[in-house]
Amino acid sequence: MAKSYNFAASEIKMKKIAIFASGAGSNAKNIILTLNTSPLRGAGRSGEVTLIVCNKPGAGVLKIAEENKIPALLIEKEKFFRGNAYVDELKAAGIDFIVLAGFLWKVPPALIKAYPQKIINIHPALLPKYGGKGMYGHHVHQAVIDNREKESGITIHFVDELYDHGKIIFQATCPVLENDTAGSLAQRVHTLEHEYYPKVIEELVIG
Repeated sequence: MAKSYNFAASEIKMKKIAIFASGAGSNAKNIILTLNTSPLRGAGRSGEVTLIVCNKPGAGVLKIAEENKIPALLIEKEKFFRGNAYVDELKAAGIDFIVLAGFLWKVPPALIKAYPQKIINIHPALLPKYGGKGMYGHHVHQAVIDNREKESGITIHFVDELYDHGKIIFQATCPVLENDTAGSLAQRVHTLEHEYYPKVIEELVIG
């Protein structure tokens, strides 16, 4: 007979996660689905995406937010970089943890200071190689192919004041094939992203 657990409401505190994204939101969609169906959810030992933050009107991730009945916050550059970086709005929403999923703006110091070691990013290559400004999307994969690397992969890392520079949390690899294009390599890397990013997020928010 399975053992049942009764948790008082005060004992269960799902960590609230904000996903920052700029594009179609495939990673965001996968993270939401995985966390919503996590076996740890019933014990309150998981995370829940409660806010989508986006810097591009019309981005696909906003549709994903709507479909999942998750509030969305559309941000503008002036306030993000020269104002309070929307820290007040994030705190008011009770956000505990920030996940970057295809978010193309550099995170300003004000936000990093407000969420120390609580902001993570996934990069579609094996850092410290192929990181930095301009190294995103097909640019990364083409650079890997042009340099005749034998493998690529993903790097999940904490975010600091520099592009793709924070402490590495997790890496996974995949081969670079002789006939690869940036598109075919991207598909292999996306598979790793979808497999591992939600798992690492859940482990981190459990703490």
